[in-house]
Amino acid sequence: MPRTIVCDGNEAAAWGVSLARPDMVAVYPITPQSSLAEYISQFVADGIIKADLMDVEGEHSVLSVLQGACLAGARTFTASCGQGLAFMFEPYFRTPPLRLPIVMSIVTRDGITPQCVWGGQQDAMTVREVGWVHMFCENAQEILDTIVMAYKIAEHRDVMLPVNVNHDGNYLSYGVEKVELPDQEEVDAFLGEKNTNWHAALDPERPMGVDPLTGGAGDPGPAFFVRYRKGSCKAMKNALRVITDVHQEWGKRFGRYHAPLVEEYRLDGAQYAVVTIGGMAGAGKDAVDLARDAGEKVGLIKIKTFRPFPVEALRQAMSKVKAVGVVDRSVSFGWDSGPVYQELLSAQYFLKSRIPAVSFIGGLAGADITVQDFNRVIETTAKALHGEVFSEPIWLNE
Repeated sequence: MPRTIVCDGNEAAAWGVSLARPDMVAVYPITPQSSLAEYISQFVADGIIKADLMDVEGEHSVLSVLQGACLAGARTFTASCGQGLAFMFEPYFRTPPLRLPIVMSIVTRDGITPQCVWGGQQDAMTVREVGWVHMFCENAQEILDTIVMAYKIAEHRDVMLPVNVNHDGNYLSYGVEKVELPDQEEVDAFLGEKNTNWHAALDPERPMGVDPLTGGAGDPGPAFFVRYRKGSCKAMKNALRVITDVHQEWGKRFGRYHAPLVEEYRLDGAQYAVVTIGGMAGAGKDAVDLARDAGEKVGLIKIKTFRPFPVEALRQAMSKVKAVGVVDRSVSFGWDSGPVYQELLSAQYFLKSRIPAVSFIGGLAGADITVQDFNRVIETTAKALHGEVFSEPIWLNE
């Protein structure tokens, strides 16, 4: 039977992993992900998660050992962030072309230097082009639900890609709230039988090579490589449909509907909108509600799926307003803006006409993005709506 508990976001993620019944877990602790690793370890010790828990020496080995397990048919899970994710990068880069449906939480944090172990989204944004699916969560319930859904998305035959379920370090990782645990039998029925290695089917009785070196005698060289890249891009495109279908199925079965790609909040009658990603959306919605009560025609657009980028869903949402203010919790160093803002500018190509867009950067190094900060975002975006030009990003929390 479903039951309700009170927990933080990291524990919610661990419960989501438990419900997905993985065969192997490898997690190396790093702030603010550490308690997630501890919850997983305790769940394995208590028999809640019946999986092999691999004790390895660092994040590089964490993902390397899970690659082998996934190729052998195991359903797997890991989690990391920050410098741990940086240490993991070589096998992280290798996972998508191998088409391994590994699910991994990134408990997002800012980068170094200066030294920082607090929240931000710089780590997840830095690896956004490697080929993993990236979904960002707003609250603990969405973390749990999305972890389970991630396995159905990753293991879908039209996708077969690894999935990152990202939640904000400090705020969601340690923030405590009510969470409903779905019934295990219902989750089992939702996920169905796992089959993570049908494309490779490693079997000691039938040895085969995996990840061959291209360019040698007798192989097609670059053409073989292009086939891999083209296949991954096609799978990413397919993932938009699969993510939408899986979220819809989850809502019908469990009664909780999460926007799969982009959430439109109070866009009816809105002239301009705030664009958010991750846990900041809650404060953004509160600020929009207050502004609406004061007569402002403002709404909010929350991006749930960032990779593959939901161009069409975002285009539809943006077509309803005449200006947007985009709030990032990370920076794009090459563009002097936030990465979400940069992506939104690209998406504007598909609009019938360009609309003003303002870049806001806040919440770095664990700073809070408050309702008052969003009030400033709303006031500034309203000025852009009426013709004022903002060519530089606006830095919050200075």
